Amino acid sequence: MAQEISFTPSTVEQVRAAVADTRASHPRLLVTGAGTASGWGAPAEPADAVIDTTSLTGVLKYAPSDLTIAVRAGTPFTTVQETLAEAGQRVVLDPARARRGATIGGLLATADAGPLRTAFGSLRDLVIGTTVVLGDGTVARSGGHVIKNVAGYDLAKLFHGSLGTLGVVAEVVLRSHPLPPAMCTVAVEAGAVEAFDLAGKVVMTGLEASALEWSGGRLLVKLEGTPEGVEQRERELCRLAGATARVLTAEEADAAWAGVAAIADGVQGTTVVRIGTMPAAGPVLVTRMVAAGAAVASSMAIGVHTVRFAGGDHDELLTQLHAEFGAAVTVLRRDGLSADRGWGPPPAPVRVLQAIKRQFDPAGRFGAGRFSPWLEDEERAS
Repeated sequence: MAQEISFTPSTVEQVRAAVADTRASHPRLLVTGAGTASGWGAPAEPADAVIDTTSLTGVLKYAPSDLTIAVRAGTPFTTVQETLAEAGQRVVLDPARARRGATIGGLLATADAGPLRTAFGSLRDLVIGTTVVLGDGTVARSGGHVIKNVAGYDLAKLFHGSLGTLGVVAEVVLRSHPLPPAMCTVAVEAGAVEAFDLAGKVVMTGLEASALEWSGGRLLVKLEGTPEGVEQRERELCRLAGATARVLTAEEADAAWAGVAAIADGVQGTTVVRIGTMPAAGPVLVTRMVAAGAAVASSMAIGVHTVRFAGGDHDELLTQLHAEFGAAVTVLRRDGLSADRGWGPPPAPVRVLQAIKRQFDPAGRFGAGRFSPWLEDEERAS
């Protein structure tokens, strides 16, 4: 049996060498970063070697006029934002894990996003180029540094949410946006069903909210843009929402959004899952989860709900959620789950996932167990 070792490459070439040189001696690899999502999905099986990307850092190229930035995948997301902020720009993404040091590669591999997903999507929509290293040491690139360049195989979308099972993400080219000149958060006291109705009206009336998140008995609406535009939409929103609407101070807004992030982060002893639904199914789900004692942060307009349960054994609850929502349930924190719990029964499209795994990692080198039981046949066949 191979002895587990760890590699800490700092360049694409060092990643390539670490992967290629261990094909025979250490066939099973585990890709790690800052470790902020180690509990996501199903538990990884023991590997022969670890590819630690935390030294794979740094900005490779930044072109403010082109609104693009290329970074090594182990670069912390906050470092990217600090670099962009110096030129008045940002990557429009606000994952909760950012404050704990999450890396760009880790966020891509987990398909993570925060409340801004309502208006701007996830990294799937913000990555325009990637460089990855496959199991035989092949270095593959797609996209580039130009936003309109869409030629070639789109590796970013394949690796988005792959949990390190296809290869090592080594470099990422991101699209940036200008920082908004003004922003505000309006909080509306509302139960879940009422908030869903209001969120629908906010969308239909064209108020262009950047984030619409219900949590803790109130709907948080973030507005961004020019000072005049934000002020006008703020007044329209308050008229639409009624007497319980209130514009938060900057400090109150920071605290409110930190509370939303805390639900996704969880704390010791909690189980956190993220559930995707059709928007119409949201009110029943959120009402049921709140009645069961869970803390909920719901991006109501797009049907993404983060649910945190405290204390106890949550295996039966996860079984129920898998039966109802299938593959749309992702475990983010597993303190209340048995060690082997992760994904539910394989969904119909799992054959596509298996085919992609065979195509990109035919030797089954990367991330064994992370999609258990969906990829077990491919991992055993290697």
